[in-house]
Amino acid sequence: MIDTPVWVQLVYLAAAVFFILALKGLSSPKHARTGNLLGAIGATVAVVVVFFYAELDNVVPILVAIVIGSIAGVLGAQRVQMTQMPQLVALFNGVGGGAAALVALLELADMTEPGHDPGTFALIATAFTIVVGSGAFSGSVVTFAKLQELMTSRPVLFPGLPVIFALGVIASVALSVMTVWTPSMLIGIVLGLLGLLVGVLLVLPVGGADVPIVISLLNAGTGLAVAASGYILQNTVLLVGGTLVGASGTFLTLLMAGAMGRSVANILFGALKGGSTLGAGETSDRPVRSGGPEDVAILLGYADKVIIVPGYGLAVAQAQHTLRELVDVLTERGTKVDYAIHPVAGRMPGHMNVLLAEAQVPYEQLKEMDDINGEFKQTDVVLVVGANDVVNPAARTTPRAPIYGMPILNADEARQVVFMKRSMRPGFAGIENELLFDPKTTLLFGDAKDSLGKLLSAVKGL
Repeated sequence: MIDTPVWVQLVYLAAAVFFILALKGLSSPKHARTGNLLGAIGATVAVVVVFFYAELDNVVPILVAIVIGSIAGVLGAQRVQMTQMPQLVALFNGVGGGAAALVALLELADMTEPGHDPGTFALIATAFTIVVGSGAFSGSVVTFAKLQELMTSRPVLFPGLPVIFALGVIASVALSVMTVWTPSMLIGIVLGLLGLLVGVLLVLPVGGADVPIVISLLNAGTGLAVAASGYILQNTVLLVGGTLVGASGTFLTLLMAGAMGRSVANILFGALKGGSTLGAGETSDRPVRSGGPEDVAILLGYADKVIIVPGYGLAVAQAQHTLRELVDVLTERGTKVDYAIHPVAGRMPGHMNVLLAEAQVPYEQLKEMDDINGEFKQTDVVLVVGANDVVNPAARTTPRAPIYGMPILNADEARQVVFMKRSMRPGFAGIENELLFDPKTTLLFGDAKDSLGKLLSAVKGL
């Protein structure tokens, strides 16, 4: 444990203020870039200041690790596609949890040396950091594998899973108590291994559209583990930063669960009784009404009000720039156009906002679900681009559907609906969307970017 000078504590406090301002900036797409920059400055200051006061014994390995991490971070940020952003978030979150657990284990080794009396609360914080940090690490790795399709996105169940999970949690609590009363490295290592097991078993039964919510929950766990490690190290910036991540991750998890009309417990364990969003389903062969770009262009060209519902398919096709061009043409013709953003559209919160901001879409055109749902009845055409579950009426009408109770965008209330889809495969929840078979719905099949390009040309030709 390092005796931190007062001036360093003040620098850490300033860095913590930067973190708070960063979080405030990230709450709005308009200020998100600035917020991100402030957070990066705070983190850089917190890392660099250590070299000016601490007596470090392994400076070269530390510098090498910083260089490797910096290169990996820069390359990852530059090369990652928008569709892969949730996977990147999951990996970063997992690394944070794992790092906190390793730091706690190293501190435990110092605490168990003769003559050391760390205190009961420090040992509680250490045990908590080990088990929660390791669980967040392993759970995040599984969420990454699911989103990256390295394993099935459907719930993974096997006989005895609930029993093993419950025993793992009970054993973790018991070993945590033992760590406090009779601390030892052996107990700490076993506790970390149990945390890894619990993290894996927590995420395996989660499927489909529920995975991003679990990422948010694990992120909250990582934040709390980092905050606890900050207490162990008596480090202000870790304590404040971790608390911010833990609190914001918890609120985000609850908000996302609310946006899906379900409890966090149901999201985590719903698959055990068939209630989880299940992932990929069967392709439907039911008849639908389809059209070409010219048909859709006529609908859009003569509409007074159009609402765009973007989804993950838009991100996959990288079609956001073409969509913005189409909206610009319609707006110039006098059509009122807005984007309806569902809280869980895409694969993580804010996914669509970031995607559309990248295409220079004006912020005032982005409308949240609660603000725009009342406008669908007065809308001539709803253009659904790559979305599915967030406009599926089954959330209201089919109690046995895995998304039943989830608040959705009221696209079915518009006069006409146009779906842009690659195929008739269901959405991430793995169920059919009855809106596709509604007489007022027209399907435009094909890659979103290619279809939007043809649609843009057809609208210009009217």
